[in-house]
Amino acid sequence: MPESSRLIDLVDDRIGHFLRTRDSILLSIAPEVGPLAAISRQFLSGGKRFRALFCYWGYRAVNDARGAHDPERLEPVIGTAAALELFHAAALVHDDIIDRSDTRRGAPSAHRRFESMHRENGWDGSAADFGDGAAVLLGDLLLGFSDDLLTEALDDDVSPDRARGVRREFGRMRAEVIAGQYLDILEERSWRTGAEDELLPRAERVIVYKSAKYSVQAPLVIGGMLAGGTIEQLDVLREFGLPLGIAFQLRDDLLGVFGDAEVTGKPSGDDLREGKRTVLVALTRKSLPASARRVLDELLGDPDLGDEQIRMLQSTISSSGATAEVERMIRRNVDRASRALDDAPLADVAVNQLRDLTQSVSDRVA
Repeated sequence: MPESSRLIDLVDDRIGHFLRTRDSILLSIAPEVGPLAAISRQFLSGGKRFRALFCYWGYRAVNDARGAHDPERLEPVIGTAAALELFHAAALVHDDIIDRSDTRRGAPSAHRRFESMHRENGWDGSAADFGDGAAVLLGDLLLGFSDDLLTEALDDDVSPDRARGVRREFGRMRAEVIAGQYLDILEERSWRTGAEDELLPRAERVIVYKSAKYSVQAPLVIGGMLAGGTIEQLDVLREFGLPLGIAFQLRDDLLGVFGDAEVTGKPSGDDLREGKRTVLVALTRKSLPASARRVLDELLGDPDLGDEQIRMLQSTISSSGATAEVERMIRRNVDRASRALDDAPLADVAVNQLRDLTQSVSDRVA
């Protein structure tokens, strides 16, 4: 079995074991709390585990560079990688509420599951309000679980200095994601009040803090810190991780507009209905005449957009040249990331795996 596939299995096992230990705590409070445990497990099943993979290969890149690889001593990095996936799940639960997303990975999003539970049982009040409230609590629970799992991982024979570094980086990542998410929702509502020439740099800032750092850069650096990386080694991981994280999110933005629903698990054009002010949209507006720009602005963010309107907006975006420019931006960032690994003071086996991951995250179709 390829090593990355084996790692994913180990991370899945670690997550499953951890959640089972928490089930007993939740169910001891009241049987009615059971759906929190059940939906936690459902929401954490599947996924690409990119953050776990970057954490692991960041660890191996540093650890193996000094010939210290020991397959029997991987519990701390497996646990840390699993904690990152729990954090990711918490962020997705909250993100889906904010974006009013109906689906995640081809299944109902968490707040829609709770909403359905309300309707099926005929409870009082608004099903939508119950769904939102319960999902907020689920996201908070998973966020707390990620800290618990990280603590368990770092208690497993990790030196105090390394543990402090990892906790500091994890906390910074958490703050950056929350700030980036705030900037994202702020941009959707305040873009009209800003200068036209600021739309693109603001959209790029959202990419960096909402996604790029926590999707790629932070997991790499956390893994490298766990292995005791030098300043030079950690700097290389940062220089590789940030442009690749930007490419990752730029690809995500294209999939949010043009992705195949059968593959992505979300409706095609979902970002258009949600009114995402992405780099793709900023580039489109920049290229359109005033009349076409007004039409784009009027339609973007309408949750009731029909298929014909979605196809019209997709055509407008493509013909503006924005899609081709985003593809060029992805290639430039991938090239920057790849160059950062040239002659890096990192283990060759890990560098090769990171180069493979570069293609996986930048060329993906879901």
